Amino acid sequence: MVNDPVGDMLTRIRNAQMRRRPKVSTPASNMRGRVLDVLAEEGYIRGYTRVEPKGGLPEFEIELKYFNGTPAIKEIERISKPGRRVYSPVKDLRTVANGLGVAILSTPKGVMSDARAREENVGGEVICNIF
Repeated sequence: MVNDPVGDMLTRIRNAQMRRRPKVSTPASNMRGRVLDVLAEEGYIRGYTRVEPKGGLPEFEIELKYFNGTPAIKEIERISKPGRRVYSPVKDLRTVANGLGVAILSTPKGVMSDARAREENVGGEVICNIF
């Protein structure tokens, strides 16, 4: 049993990129899928597919992205954790790495990047920062 499913997924991605793996798998869930949608949309991963092994639980197989041998994701930082939730109104959203990174938020309009949250004029729970 994992207490922080999104944190577990981010750690799996971080560890796989340190080992230069082309793919990594993680158990499937709706929240993980939404976070992966944002990562793919922003260009940090190549994509992901849902795999349902026979007799097992469904998983996401994530294709990691590299540029000249270096990972596209330099750092993943989990912000809101199960023990301490972090919320931010839209006017207080900070840029990540001076605009070079992305914050992923869970808002009433769905999971989205910080730039899209500013466009939609909505705040929410800051899940993680990626750059």
